[in-house]
Amino acid sequence: MKIWEDFKTFAFKGNVIDMAIGVVVGGAFSKIVTSLVNDIITPFFGFLTSGADFKQWKLVLSQAVVENGQEIKPEAAILYGSFLQNVVDFLIIAGSIFLAVRLVNKARHRKEEKDEKKEEIKEEAAPSPTEVELLCEIRDLLRQQKDEQNNVS
Repeated sequence: MKIWEDFKTFAFKGNVIDMAIGVVVGGAFSKIVTSLVNDIITPFFGFLTSGADFKQWKLVLSQAVVENGQEIKPEAAILYGSFLQNVVDFLIIAGSIFLAVRLVNKARHRKEEKDEKKEEIKEEAAPSPTEVELLCEIRDLLRQQKDEQNNVS
């Protein structure tokens, strides 16, 4: 039963649930990024490279062998265009996450600064002791010191 209790504590902590929500949102975000890359960036890159579809870029190591219209041996190729596509996807995702985290941190930092300013204003607004109160405090401290010296002697 101890294992079940430990599992419930782990599985239903706020952090695990937050992480699960993050995974689901991340999956949806992935579709947006894929569309951005496939529908906007890739065609633009193709335009810059005179119409080349860089997903199809490859280095053929050996040609496919075809006899009588049937492929006997498939083509062996390094698909570096596909690799570039994945690198672009990663950079867009990483950049988006970086910007989102940066915006959240900036907002949090501004809130902390506002809270600190409010605290400073409260401290400044607190009334300072009057001369009479300060003199009374000094008198009490001197009396206390005198009493301590008399008790030691």
